[in-house]
Amino acid sequence: MTVDVTTLVRSFLADHDPATTEPLEWLRARYDAGLAWVNYPVGRGGLDLSRSLQPEVERLFAEAGSPGNRSEVNGIGLGMAAPTILRYGTPEQIDRFLRPLWTGEEIWCQLFSEPGAGSDLAAVATRAVRDGDDWVVNGQKVWTSGAHNAAMAILVARTDGDVPKHRGLTYFLCDMTDPGVDVRPLRQITGEAEFNEVFLTDVRIPDSRRLGAVGQGWEVANATLNNERVAIGGRAARREDGMIGVVAQTWRDRPDLRTPDLHDDLLRLWVDSEVARVTGVRLGQKLASGQPGPEGAAMKLSFARINQQLSGLELEILGAGGLRYSDWTMVRPDRVDFFGRDAGYRYLRAKGNSIEGGTSEILRNIVAERVLGLPPEHRVDKDIPWKDVAK
Repeated sequence: MTVDVTTLVRSFLADHDPATTEPLEWLRARYDAGLAWVNYPVGRGGLDLSRSLQPEVERLFAEAGSPGNRSEVNGIGLGMAAPTILRYGTPEQIDRFLRPLWTGEEIWCQLFSEPGAGSDLAAVATRAVRDGDDWVVNGQKVWTSGAHNAAMAILVARTDGDVPKHRGLTYFLCDMTDPGVDVRPLRQITGEAEFNEVFLTDVRIPDSRRLGAVGQGWEVANATLNNERVAIGGRAARREDGMIGVVAQTWRDRPDLRTPDLHDDLLRLWVDSEVARVTGVRLGQKLASGQPGPEGAAMKLSFARINQQLSGLELEILGAGGLRYSDWTMVRPDRVDFFGRDAGYRYLRAKGNSIEGGTSEILRNIVAERVLGLPPEHRVDKDIPWKDVAK
């Protein structure tokens, strides 16, 4: 059966005028009408339609002046937590969390990385010990984006140290307002503190907020990470969207700064950006028919490289003018304002692109092993109990 989303949206707007309806009430009604994520199941914010129809739904609502759902603040919730909860959650978990997540009532963060684990997610040491109907969690997480604004978190913790590291992990949904959760800012090279370290001391998480089976945490976390990499690097964009548009406009506005060498660098990166953009369109078409796979790692890897090279080229074009920096005041921002700032900020902030969402070194391994089918690295700690791994 063919569904005309234009008719559905216009019918919804006729009954829910965004100009006269309270924003939260309007967002809840949109979710209930299945127009939040049209590819999600009926009753869970969707209509069981193709993901490819979502951009048209967003365009129509934007033209009508509809309220936003704080997507600029809740990227982790919308891009990572929601699809993971939908895939692995119980009906009760899905009903409890998806609606307030999508409406922006509950902001989410990600408690994965740890100081002692580096890029090896399977090596996390935060422990969760069963105590009746609860799990008691102790440990430290790091590089947690937006934890200072978050109400909820997706959390990976070790529940069994007697099995190899990949098999002893379990995935939880953690209430960031619970006793024992301590969020502290991490000041970055930009001067801001959008990242945090989070200390968990005897935090009690009900077993009803365990996502997936005990010991299934590695599988569930990988599903989350695949969604994260697509969200960061696989977004279908317009031509000259993002950093390439910023640098190209600087080139057009400042003919006095042009040189043949800079022109060559710009054209090379313009082609790289266009290849990445078209590849993102292709990835989006693939996503419309299934779950994201390891291909998202290649897109995120490409995004980090191109973004860092473009931000460096922008400074080269601007010369001494590019070395000015607007403000070193330490703030804890709600979001990353990459394009509302100056060239110096973009250059410094882009350094994080090859770390966040999986380091470029780890992503190269994923592409080599899972996309190209090359032999995996030899890992001496892969098949021994986690408790016996040298730490």
